[in-house]
Amino acid sequence: MTEMPGGNAFVQTVPFAAVPCIGMVFDIAGSSSMVMLDPVALEGTMGHSDAVIAAAGSVGSQIKVRVGGAWLIANVRSLKLVDGHEDRIAAQVDFLGEGDEEKLTGKLYNFRRGVTRYPTPGYPVYPVSTADLTQIYAADERANIEIGTVYPTPDIRAALYVDALLGKHFALLGSTGTGKSTAAALILHRICELAPQGHIVMVDPHGEYAAAFKGNGAIYDVSNLQMPYWLMNFEEHCEVFVTASGAERQIDADILAKCLLGARAKGRLGQEISKLTVDAPVPYLLSDLSNLIQLEMGKLDRAGDTAGRTAPPPKASTKASTTPPMPRSGTTAASRGRWVCDAALAGSDCWLAGFCVWLAKRVGFFDFVLARIASLPPCLFCGLAGARDSRAEAGGRLWHGGERRRLPLRRALRC
Repeated sequence: MTEMPGGNAFVQTVPFAAVPCIGMVFDIAGSSSMVMLDPVALEGTMGHSDAVIAAAGSVGSQIKVRVGGAWLIANVRSLKLVDGHEDRIAAQVDFLGEGDEEKLTGKLYNFRRGVTRYPTPGYPVYPVSTADLTQIYAADERANIEIGTVYPTPDIRAALYVDALLGKHFALLGSTGTGKSTAAALILHRICELAPQGHIVMVDPHGEYAAAFKGNGAIYDVSNLQMPYWLMNFEEHCEVFVTASGAERQIDADILAKCLLGARAKGRLGQEISKLTVDAPVPYLLSDLSNLIQLEMGKLDRAGDTAGRTAPPPKASTKASTTPPMPRSGTTAASRGRWVCDAALAGSDCWLAGFCVWLAKRVGFFDFVLARIASLPPCLFCGLAGARDSRAEAGGRLWHGGERRRLPLRRALRC
């Protein structure tokens, strides 16, 4: 039967019989493996009509190894010549996953992440084709976004699963100028297009994304976002209150530190903190700070020196006197729609909780992540969960147009 016409036709349909072997597996490890590539075989694939096969063996390209009835796919991470053997190239590879082999044609299908059976040293290595990449990067019916095409193909779409992306931590890594910010903006734009009723909160300390989202985002910065004065740290307080220079500036700063600590300690929240510092974001009244400064200056109780002015620093007394008295009420101004008013916020121990409630109504009632400010007392967040639950139904109708289906976007992005 081996002499029948066309007896070899079946063999010729297998890819590794048509595409030459470009190397073999040399070393297998759990974290990273090594294959030996043949420079002559690689040179022979450079003129191939398939752009993916022509790029085989380069850094970033993929290779495949046949193990049993499956194709193992690996990514080439690094290349180097073997010492004393100029005809051998050592390549560090990372295995990405595996796919089943079609029995008649030898094609790859049903690709999935992870490897169930690793090859042993000596297994032949073959280049990946465009048809293989199509199966590797094929997206299923889960919610996904398209962010580009897979190099070097012009039409294989590169997609990301939204729930898998936002359901865990992820990072965009690269050196300066490689396009990390551009990629992040593209991903966020695609997510907003997929889930127009969902919202994303981005903390952008360097102002990189303002231009990218000026058409479909609400941008808050120092020009339109007012914060209470008690959030300032001690250095910022000195810039506002201390006007002296030279040695007197340090003396006035010491007095301000003592008075600021005393003013913060008078509040209910300050009394609950055992190790209170001048930089702690604890609410206080400007009237308390002004009275303490007047008392200290009246006693001439300067830190390190009792000589000098007998009146408080001019700027400190001017700033304190121009601010109206502030109540010690526990009601937040956010519930009254005036959360940006310094006078209403200064006496509120739960201002930040009120701000978070306002923010929750702004971004919708799905599970979201709040970035906690360093050293911020956790009790400021205590009223957030209850306030969000109590307003969930009304807020959902307001922001989601009465739509009852669950949004595909269930978590906000942590930046």
